[in-house]
Amino acid sequence: MIASLLGVALAAAPILAPPPAAPPPLPPPPAIEEVFAIPPPLRQAVHGHVGTAGGRSDHQRLEALVRYLFDPQGLGIEYRHDADHTVAEAWQARKANCLSFTILTIALARELGIEAYGQEIPRVLNWYREGDILYFSNHVNAGAHIAGRRLSVDVAQDQVLTAAPPRQVDDRRLLAIFHSNRAATLLARGDHRLAAGYMDAAFAADDRYATAWSNAGVLAQREGRQDEAERDFQRALELDPAHEGALMNLAGLHAARGEHEREARVRRRIERIQRHNPFHHFLLAVEDEKRGDYALAARRYRRAISLYAGEHQFHHGLARAYLHLGEGRKAGESLRRAQALAGSGTAQRYQAKLDQLRRKGAL
Repeated sequence: MIASLLGVALAAAPILAPPPAAPPPLPPPPAIEEVFAIPPPLRQAVHGHVGTAGGRSDHQRLEALVRYLFDPQGLGIEYRHDADHTVAEAWQARKANCLSFTILTIALARELGIEAYGQEIPRVLNWYREGDILYFSNHVNAGAHIAGRRLSVDVAQDQVLTAAPPRQVDDRRLLAIFHSNRAATLLARGDHRLAAGYMDAAFAADDRYATAWSNAGVLAQREGRQDEAERDFQRALELDPAHEGALMNLAGLHAARGEHEREARVRRRIERIQRHNPFHHFLLAVEDEKRGDYALAARRYRRAISLYAGEHQFHHGLARAYLHLGEGRKAGESLRRAQALAGSGTAQRYQAKLDQLRRKGAL
């Protein structure tokens, strides 16, 4: 037996395939200095358009900067949900999501001598699906301290639904979100090796960012490292017990393992959170409207409002439901509440709807 095995081994030796080459080194994720770096032409342009001379106050300079960011004659930045860009990349592409717009705004505001910082809003109604991946989003925007006041600059202030005020975060948290976002994009593309590098970079920047741990758990689960995935999801929940993405991932992991009792416990936890989440009831009401069940939609819009009355879209939805139910007076009252809560542009659209209802005699 021994001789035979040796013989086979010796005979096979000359045609053994060479060992696989080591994979090429990966490009390192950008450091914080690279993410916030302002290219010299952009620095020159922002000073030329906004400037710091002429006795302008910080407030005036911030307003001028915001106009420059959006004006087609300036940067003309357009919103794109997957545009996780550095300052230089956003400048070149003229596209940004909430994170890259925030980083761009902070970098340029500081260049103009304005005290600017990041703000995080962890609970927003913002999710989307691409392929087999469902993305839950938090939201960031830029803040500024000016003359004892705190001001916010938000690329999507009238599109983001949230009941929580923003909280100030440091640049390390913004960097962690940046790397975690890129990791999620790479994971969706199937580039697990590069995604893992960005996840490590996110933890190096801020290892208390719950979403990064949830994303790391998804990567571990896709690579068959089930126990590690569970630890990552649990770590996310230690940092944020109401993190719906981590909870849903954990429930899915238990389901895949056939751990039905554990899955049921997690899903009951999700249900308890959603019961007190106004955005959950809002989403259900929107689906009721699509099915034409306006009575149920109205009840769910009222439930959302009872949990949080400060969101204009809740009142607008209730107004739509009341109109379908033939209750014009109630629809008008809800529209007026929506108008009072909305930003100027949206408030004008609500006013136009009110005027239209008056002309039709529905109010």
